[in-house]
Amino acid sequence: MILITDGGSTKCDWILMDMSGTIIFKTRTEGLNPAVFEKSLLEQRIKANIELHSKKDEVSVVHFYGAGCGTAKPASILKNVLEEFFSNAKEIKVKEDMVAAVYAATTEPGIVCILGTGSNSCYFDGDHIHMAVDSLGYILMDEASGNYFGKRLIKDYYYKRMPPEVAEDFEKRFDLNSDTIKENLYKKPNPNTYLASFAEFIFTSERNGYFYKVLTEGIQHFVETRVLCYPEAQNVPIHFIGSIAHFSDDIIRAAVWPYHLTVGNIVRRPIDGIIDYYRNDVLKVNS
Repeated sequence: MILITDGGSTKCDWILMDMSGTIIFKTRTEGLNPAVFEKSLLEQRIKANIELHSKKDEVSVVHFYGAGCGTAKPASILKNVLEEFFSNAKEIKVKEDMVAAVYAATTEPGIVCILGTGSNSCYFDGDHIHMAVDSLGYILMDEASGNYFGKRLIKDYYYKRMPPEVAEDFEKRFDLNSDTIKENLYKKPNPNTYLASFAEFIFTSERNGYFYKVLTEGIQHFVETRVLCYPEAQNVPIHFIGSIAHFSDDIIRAAVWPYHLTVGNIVRRPIDGIIDYYRNDVLKVNS
């Protein structure tokens, strides 16, 4: 059986399939970003899942696509964790989440963008992925991501740029004590996922002028920095992956319009597109 995983910093989707493409189960764990989480936490989160435990000895192939897996050291750490847990697996591959985003979005040339807890983009030429900009993470980059919008909300609240009625609701939803925020950002692990938790406020509240402004400015910033950096953007569709993209469809289309760009597929959950890719391409090859 083959286990396919789409992993982020906040959550991780797993699908177990047999070699005929039949789904055995779908499950979810907490995020497994090896660039920000300690090895012990990665192990703990995998071991806590009952479905994975029940079939771990029957898994022969593991393909993990995840945030933080684009460089050798964190990818190696995660691979080691997976090898120890799925000890009978003959093949375990760990690749960056951008690969899964491409599989989920298109088989043709295009720009593929991720808008999740973090953000990223690439140009896919139909065969290979090309990255114009190395991602430097949530402190310096991650435009229009969950942690980007979370950071914006907190700053707007403290600088009193948030409308009073929105600020009142924000106070009810979150602990905005300055000591609590600083402790989570500077002393506790995983500040990126902590920041991203605030972004839910935008997408679980009724859309208003303030939220529209915040989303528009963030997505425009992303387009300017992470889409226009590709000369090919004028000639191929721009695909978007992730919940933030899904809930910001109208704003994305408005943001790319002045640049005469074409929006392609907007996929909320890349794991669904990955299933089709494996059934049509990988398992067909192996049959």
